Amino acid sequence: MHKAIVWQDRRTAETCAALRDAGHEKRVQAITGLLLDPYFSATKIAWILDQDSVLRARAEAGELAFGTVESYLVWRLSGGAAHVSDITNASRTLLFDITRGAWSDELCALLRVPRALLPEVKACDAHFASTEASLFGRALPIHGIAGDQQAALVGHGCLNPGMAKATFGTGCFLVMNMGAEAPRSKNRLLATIGYEAQGARAYALEGSIFAAGATIQWLRDGLKLIKSAAESEAIAASLPDNGGVYLVPAFAGLGAPQWKAEARGLISGLTRDSRLEHLVRAGLEAVAYQTADLLDALKADGAPKIERLLVDGGMTANAWAMQYLADICDVEVARPAFQEMTALGAAKLAALGLGLIPTLAASGDSSRIWRPGMSPAARAEARGGWARAVAGSLAAAG
Repeated sequence: MHKAIVWQDRRTAETCAALRDAGHEKRVQAITGLLLDPYFSATKIAWILDQDSVLRARAEAGELAFGTVESYLVWRLSGGAAHVSDITNASRTLLFDITRGAWSDELCALLRVPRALLPEVKACDAHFASTEASLFGRALPIHGIAGDQQAALVGHGCLNPGMAKATFGTGCFLVMNMGAEAPRSKNRLLATIGYEAQGARAYALEGSIFAAGATIQWLRDGLKLIKSAAESEAIAASLPDNGGVYLVPAFAGLGAPQWKAEARGLISGLTRDSRLEHLVRAGLEAVAYQTADLLDALKADGAPKIERLLVDGGMTANAWAMQYLADICDVEVARPAFQEMTALGAAKLAALGLGLIPTLAASGDSSRIWRPGMSPAARAEARGGWARAVAGSLAAAG
């Protein structure tokens, strides 16, 4: 067993850069829908195995197993009887052929990941295993597994092409249902499997923002400008504008659509009139600007225009941030009454697999809706300032 490596870990950035420089990214994207970035599992697996020659030898001999969290949980719950994953989590490893729905031997060889490490892959509503009887008094069937954002897509009821949701947690993840055919992004979005249930597969396009709520945590815990995340709402609302201050929260590089692991954070536009309140507001604004960049990339990829963006996650409690999101993105933003969309999506898939419900269905009504009210000129000015700040961050990265 090895210590887990979290998704924000960037220690394989040089490995990914070398693979890009060698011209492999186009082929990797064609098979997986993903880009070469340390965000994904494959280079992390290879890094772990490279730390100990004994580990690599055991992996190649089939004595070790790799898994993301769901694989580990099922392994433990089943008493080691099942080494499995669902198709959405598998599609995020950089090793899975999303068109064939199978592990890619070609990519296992390229990324130096022994095929014997990988779990069996099943649909999201499949029977993955049964729990050890001693754990709960009897064996219970395990159904309903999906990746965090894919489960939230199901939870929101984004079951038709063109429907989209955005989860604002530590990062922000915007996912649009693209239907039954695998999309191919030309604007550095991720093509992924949204879910597979009742024998049907839905694909999605995703844009990933690495720092959303993490930015507010940094303002609170790192700079100590606020005592709680909730304070940021009143602080932002107290200002007539942003004073020309922009914060690019590239603490772990930039995600979509730039995908620049080497990018670092930047604060621009400071003057003698700038105050801590401007930095706090800039942190909230950055989330809206990054989301707008993702929507632009979706549009450029030919995705349907989003009429309503469904949102969930901790940041949606900040009404000022959600209104600014609607203003900058020029789209209606809707927050459901029930916020735990990932859990709801997994529960729906489990109920479907067990035959407790006949089909997946849309969720309930929204509890709060924010509609855009910013003028086009003001929106263009604000986004122009953001674009210049991002350009500065990218230039500093080299």
